[in-house]
Parts: sequence; C-alpha cells; structure tokens
Amino acid sequence: MKSTVYFTKTITPEGVLKLYRALGKELSGNVAIKLHSGEVGNQNFLKPDFWKPVIDAVGGTVVECNTAYEGERNTTEKHLKTLEKHGWSKYFKVDLLDAEGPDMELEIPEGKAIKKNFVGKNLANYQSMLVLSHFKGHPMGGYGGAIKQLSIGVASSYGKGYIHGVGDPADFWNSDHDSFLRAMADAASSVVTYLKGNIAYINVMKNMSVDCDCCAVAEDPCMKDIGILASLDPVAIDQACLDLVYASDDPGRDHLVERIESRNGVLTIEAAAALGYGVREYELVTLD
Repeated sequence: MKSTVYFTKTITPEGVLKLYRALGKELSGNVAIKLHSGEVGNQNFLKPDFWKPVIDAVGGTVVECNTAYEGERNTTEKHLKTLEKHGWSKYFKVDLLDAEGPDMELEIPEGKAIKKNFVGKNLANYQSMLVLSHFKGHPMGGYGGAIKQLSIGVASSYGKGYIHGVGDPADFWNSDHDSFLRAMADAASSVVTYLKGNIAYINVMKNMSVDCDCCAVAEDPCMKDIGILASLDPVAIDQACLDLVYASDDPGRDHLVERIESRNGVLTIEAAAALGYGVREYELVTLD
C-alpha cells in the first residue's frame, strides 16, 4: 500500500492550512502542536506568523521540550524566555512538556537500538498531535523532518541525550552514528504508538540550510524553496522530501545532498519503515 502525500509549490501560511485540510483528519481531544521554537540567533526557523493560520484552525497548544546541549533552550527558564522572545507565547498557548520532571517513560519492545524513550510528562495531557516540521539539513541526522520531530523533538532533555547516546546519555557525542539514527526511528515509533496514530504531519521545504534550527550559528539556505507537503505517514512524507531534493536542478542541491549522504540520513527512514509505522512508497498529490 502507498501512502498519500499532498504537495503544493505555493509556500504561504494559507497553503499550510490548505494542505492540512486536504488530509481530512480530525485531530481529537487536546491537540499538541509540535514545532521547533528556534535557537536564539538562528535565522532560518519558521516563525509564528507562518504557522498561525493552521494552529488557530486546529486550536491546539504549541508544545516543545528542552534541549540537551548548551544554548538558550536547555533549561525551562531560558526556553520560556526564548518562546516569548520568538513570539510563540504571544500568539499561542505554549507548553514545555518537560518543564518539570519526572519524565514519562515509553516502552519500545520492537526497538532495534533502544528499548525505551523518555518524553516530557505533559504529553499525558494530549490525545493527538500536529507535527509541523521545517525540512532542512542537520549536522548529525543529515536531514531534519517529521521523524526527527517525533523523536528528538518530543523527547525530554534527558531523552534527547538518551537517543543521541543510544541508551547512554553520557555518550552523547561519541555513540555509533548509525545506531543513533536507528534510535531516532525507535523513539519516533513510541510516540506514534502512544498517541494511537492520531497524528498529522506537515513538512515545509523552505529556508533549506544544511544546518538545523537548533544551531545558533547556521549556514544560510543553500537551495531554492520547493514547497509544502502533508501526510498522515511520517515515513512517506520524509521520503517524498528527500526525493524532491534529489530531483531538483537547483545549483545548491549538491551541498544539501552531501550533508544528507555524509550522515547516512536515509537510514532513519529505512529504520522507521522497518518498524512498520509508515511506508516509503507514496503517491504525491499536487494541489497547486
């Protein structure tokens, strides 16, 4: 079976809402809106006004978790100030899922690299999730998209270290790289299972730097914007984004591809598909 991935080249706030509505998915109960709050100093992250129409339409709460490395988002106090500085708390209800411990522990019996995941305990307050991802490169993962938002993004500060260290937070920077990628896929599966699949995904291929929005000092975008994608399948939507990058004739394409391939980024998609919470085969439905 192929998954459906909707696509538009028109990158506007209204385009995001149009693609979300095309999914025909009603997110029930309290809806967590998972997005990237942006590290202070980063110039590429997608701002509140871009996401506002879809967040207002869904009526959910913007959720984030603290980081596991130095910066302006690694403590609750600093992260709340960043959320205010970047305008998130001005427009939306905001919830730092791991603002206070203890973390919620999710089991991953089928996990290949890790068997448990640590997420902010406030995840218990939500029944569904809208995952809003800025698709771009990433210094460790090769690329950042829906699967990364589900895994590293929903993980608590401790959980981020646990995934990066493949079960050993003390090994954050030195763990086996491919095992780290598999750990991301494992962690994402636990969130899908916990929310019983009540999740919708939007990836925006805009401001595509080789660096993540977590970088205070990031390269400027290296290739032209491509479009917006929406799906109910996190594997298919990330695969479609990679395919669109590879199909591009933009001069900056090779720089982004080098970042993805040098970090073996596709392994995260392969590992996620092997766990069965998505498929790599998709039908791209263009709504322009």
